[in-house]
Amino acid sequence: MTRRTITPDICVIGAGSGGLSVAAAATAFGVDVVLIEKGLMGGDCLNHGCVPSKSLIAAAAGAASTRAAAAFGAECSDPRFDYSRTHAHIRDVIAAIAPHDSEERFEGLGVTVLRDHARFVDERTVEAGDIRVRARRFVVATGSSAAVPPIPGLDSVAYLTNETIFDLTSRPDRLLIVGGGPIGIELAQAYRRLGAEVAVVDAAQALSREDREAAAAVLETLRSEGVRLYENAKITRVEPDGDGIAVVMETAEGEGRLSGSHLLVAVGRTPNVAGLDLEAAGIEHDRWGIRVDGSMRTSNRRVYAIGDVAGGLQFTHAANYHAGLVVRAILFRLPVRNKPILVPRVTFTDPELAHVGMSEEEARGRHGDSISVLRASFAENDRARAEDRTEGFVKLVTDRRGRILGVTIVGAGVGELISLWSLAVSRRLKVSAIAGLVLPYPTLSETGKRAAVAFYSAIPQKPWVRRLVRFLRIFG
Repeated sequence: MTRRTITPDICVIGAGSGGLSVAAAATAFGVDVVLIEKGLMGGDCLNHGCVPSKSLIAAAAGAASTRAAAAFGAECSDPRFDYSRTHAHIRDVIAAIAPHDSEERFEGLGVTVLRDHARFVDERTVEAGDIRVRARRFVVATGSSAAVPPIPGLDSVAYLTNETIFDLTSRPDRLLIVGGGPIGIELAQAYRRLGAEVAVVDAAQALSREDREAAAAVLETLRSEGVRLYENAKITRVEPDGDGIAVVMETAEGEGRLSGSHLLVAVGRTPNVAGLDLEAAGIEHDRWGIRVDGSMRTSNRRVYAIGDVAGGLQFTHAANYHAGLVVRAILFRLPVRNKPILVPRVTFTDPELAHVGMSEEEARGRHGDSISVLRASFAENDRARAEDRTEGFVKLVTDRRGRILGVTIVGAGVGELISLWSLAVSRRLKVSAIAGLVLPYPTLSETGKRAAVAFYSAIPQKPWVRRLVRFLRIFG
C-alpha cells in the first residue's frame, strides 16, 4: 500500500473533549492540526457518559419533583413513565450537542480530520489508514473505557456498561449494579426514581473517595428512596437466572443472592491504549495509563497525553484543563504544571455532592492539627427552608491563617455552588474574602458565607478584643 505523508504542526489522537479542545484552540492561532478519531466524534462524554447520564437524571428528577409536590399542597398521583420517551429525550440531547463536536465543524475550523485507527510507527510518526502523519508534536487524548472485572461467570451473561445502558429503549425493571462509585450511584438513583427496583453491590464502601459524612448523606437518601445498597460485599459469581441474571455475593452476614432483569457493571475505567503501539514511539505506560510529567509530557518529548488516558482524574473538565496546559506549552513554550487539586468534582445525585481541594484527612496529613474545619448547615438557610430542601451542609477546611484548603458541599444542586470555591482554592484565598462578600438574599450560597464567617466566631470572646472595644468607647 502506498501511503501519503502529511506534516502538520500538531497531531491530536482522539476526538473527545480534551482532543477537541486542543484542536480548536491550536487552529484558532493558525496552527496546522490533524485530528484522528476511529470512533464517534465527541468521545465518551457526549455519546456514553456525561450528556446521556445527566439527561436521564433530569428525567428522574422530574419524577421526584412530582412526588415531592404534595409537601407544597399539590395533589399528584405517582407518575408513570413511558421510557421510550425518556430514551428519546436522551438521544435528542445528544443530537443537539453533536454538531458542536462534529467532523464538519472541525473541518470548517481548518482542522484535517482523519476517521481511522491511529498507531505509532516510530518516535515521530503516526499511521492512520493509508496516511502517515509526521508532526512536530503529538497529543494523545484517547480517553478510557468501562473496566470489566474478572468476576466468575460474567462472560456467560449479557451485561451493560455506561457504553450500552443508554441504548435501552425500555426501562430495566430490576437493575443490579456492580460498583458503588459515582456512575453506579447516580444511575441507581435515577432508575429507581423512574420506577425500577435497584440494588448496588460494592466490594468496599460506596462513594469511597468522598468525605464520609457527605457520602453518608447521599447514601441515606438513596436508601430512603428504596435503593438497596450492599457494601463490603465480595461477588463470588454471576449466573443466568431464568430470563434474568443473578449475582451471588459474600457479606458479613453470609452468602447472599440477588436476582435482576439487567446487570450494569460500573467498577471504574480502563485507559484506551490498546492498538496505539506506544512502544514504537518510546512512550511509557502502565495499567493506569500513559505516564506523564507535570506538564503532561510523556517519555517521548514530542508527545503529550491528556485526559483519562493519562491516568489520574477522569472528568471531562479535567481533560479540558489538561488541553489548556498543553496548548500553552506547545504554542507558547510556557512552563505549565498540572495541579489536580484544583479540579473540582461533582456526583450528580440528589442531594449532589461537590468537592474541590484537599479533604479534611489530606489537610491534616499536610498541616497537622493546625487546620480549622468550618461548617454550616442548609437547615440554617432561609432559601433551603422555603424550598423544603434542608438536607446537607458546607464544610470548609482552612490552614491556621484562614487560607482555604478544601471545600465539600452536599445538598440540592450544590454542583452550581462549587465554582466559587474552585476559584477560592485556585487563588489561595482566605476565608476573609468570602466572609466579606455581599450575596443576594435568599440564596443557598449564603450557607458558604456562614461557614466562612465561623472562622471568626471566637474573636468576640477574646479578652484583648473586648479591652480594645472598651478603650475605643472612650472616644465617643
